[in-house]
Amino acid sequence: MTTSTAPARDTDILLERLGLRVRSLRSNLAMTRRALATHARISERHLADLETGRGNISVRLLDRIAAALETEIADLLESAASRTPEESLVVEFVRALPADEQKQALQLLHERFTLAPETKRRVALVGLRGAGKSTLGALLAERLGLPFIGLVGVVEGLAGMSVAEVFALSGETGYRRLEGQALYETLNRHEGCVIETGGSIVSEPKLLNTLLTACFVVWLRTEPAQYMARVVAQGDTRPMRNRPDAMSDLRRLLDERQPYYSQAHATVDTTDQTVCDSLSDLLRCLPAHMAANGHGTDGATTSERNHADG
Repeated sequence: MTTSTAPARDTDILLERLGLRVRSLRSNLAMTRRALATHARISERHLADLETGRGNISVRLLDRIAAALETEIADLLESAASRTPEESLVVEFVRALPADEQKQALQLLHERFTLAPETKRRVALVGLRGAGKSTLGALLAERLGLPFIGLVGVVEGLAGMSVAEVFALSGETGYRRLEGQALYETLNRHEGCVIETGGSIVSEPKLLNTLLTACFVVWLRTEPAQYMARVVAQGDTRPMRNRPDAMSDLRRLLDERQPYYSQAHATVDTTDQTVCDSLSDLLRCLPAHMAANGHGTDGATTSERNHADG
């Protein structure tokens, strides 16, 4: 008598996907594993097992985790039933590859099935807050003669309220839904533009794939201490207020998101760089057909000179 292993394999896949979903939502909220465990009233070890797909969990505990993540159980348990056979085969094939080969496979898929780089006229800037997306994005748009779109502003326009109010009323799930709507609306309206994204957008695979498909994506990065210093210099002391582990949390968040940020087509490190130097690096990393639409990397615009003088 033979025993099928299919149910066990299905359960393993479900646990892996559940763990990935919990980890992604926690990252989006900039929440440490310890903080989520405390808020959901479960042990940190139990949560670690869940996030790595090794631990089963009761419905009651999962409900507490969902509440702590400002979402619903249904949002955590994404069903695989709607997959086509081809999608399942692709997932299983890629799952068996080492991490470096998975990245190569993703790159090949994007090269084969997305717009050719020379046809893209949209630039999307990704990275944590404080990397320079707002400043460099506006200057880059001016150089290229393209509109500059702050995706958070589009979200607020769609919602008719601030992001803080969106989170208070609808939680993480409501905000992600609006963020996706804002991205697709922006892409439909603008064949060419520079987009400043929110720091956590890369944690949503569907939105990250959309960016990689429709835009030339640049990861703006800097050292953790400079992320924090720049945010505080803008007058926002919330990251440090009553948070003695704020820097450790920031480093942990960066480590968690780095695999997603690193999918970008190019990376610009703004550490210890002037605005003009960072803009020059940004222009140099663009595809030739996009950079040619600007004024070159020499003659600075009025805005750039003002930043340099300030």
